[in-house]
Amino acid sequence: MRLKPRNRRKQGERRWRLPALDWRRLATTLASLAALAAAVGGVAWALDQPIETIIVEGRFQRVSPLDVEQAVKRRVRGMGLVSVDLESVGRSLRRIPWVEGATVQRAWPRGLRVLVTEQVAAARWGANSLLNARGELFISESRHIPPELPQLSGPPGSEHDVASRYLAARGRLMEAGMRLTAMRLDARGAWEFDLDNGVTVRLGRRDVDARFERFVAAGLPLVGERSGDIDYVDMRYSNGFAIGWRTGNDNKDA
Repeated sequence: MRLKPRNRRKQGERRWRLPALDWRRLATTLASLAALAAAVGGVAWALDQPIETIIVEGRFQRVSPLDVEQAVKRRVRGMGLVSVDLESVGRSLRRIPWVEGATVQRAWPRGLRVLVTEQVAAARWGANSLLNARGELFISESRHIPPELPQLSGPPGSEHDVASRYLAARGRLMEAGMRLTAMRLDARGAWEFDLDNGVTVRLGRRDVDARFERFVAAGLPLVGERSGDIDYVDMRYSNGFAIGWRTGNDNKDA
C-alpha cells in the first residue's frame, strides 16, 4: 500500500483560523444601529419644519428686497428647512437682473437668511447693455442706463478687451485731469476714444499701447491747453501726430 505524502507546511508559513461569529452580539449591534438611524431620522424630521421667514440683507440700489423675498418663496414652496437645497436657491437668485452674488443660509427654527450682492455697472455697452468692472456683460437690454457711465463699443465678443483697455487708460488720463467718456473698437481692429472735453483720440490698429503712451506724453499737454480748438488727435504716425482743428485747419502735424 502506498501512502499519500502529507502536505508539509512551508517554512515560515502561518495558518489562521477565523473566530466563530457571535450571532447574538451581531444581532444586538445591528439592532442598535437601526435604533440610532431611526433616532437620527426622527430628529431630522422634527427639524425639517416649513420655512416661514425670509431675511434679506444687502446694500440695495437696483435690486428690490421684496423681489428677492418673493423669488425665494417661490423656490422653497413646500420644502422644509433641512431638506431645502440652499445652493439651488442661490442659483435662482443670481439670475435676477443686477444680482451678482447671493448666499443662502438656514436661520433656525423656520427661516432662511439671504445675503445679496449687487452688480456695479462700470460702463455702457452698445445701446442698452451694461458691463461690470470685470468687463462682463450682465444686462443686455436695460431700461435704465445711468447717464454718467462711459460708452464702450466693439464687435461681439470683444467686451472684455474693450473694458480692459478702457480701465487701463482711464487711470492714466485721470492723473492728468482728463475724463474718458468713450472707448471704441471697430470691425477692422482700430481703436479710438473720446475725452470729456469733446476731443477724439485715434490710435489705429498697430502699436496701440505705444501710441497711447505717446499721446499722454506729447499730445495730452496740448489738448489741455487748447481743447476748445481741437476736434481730434490722430496718433497713427510713426514719429508724431496730427491734429484736426475745429476751425477747419485739419491735419496739422505736431
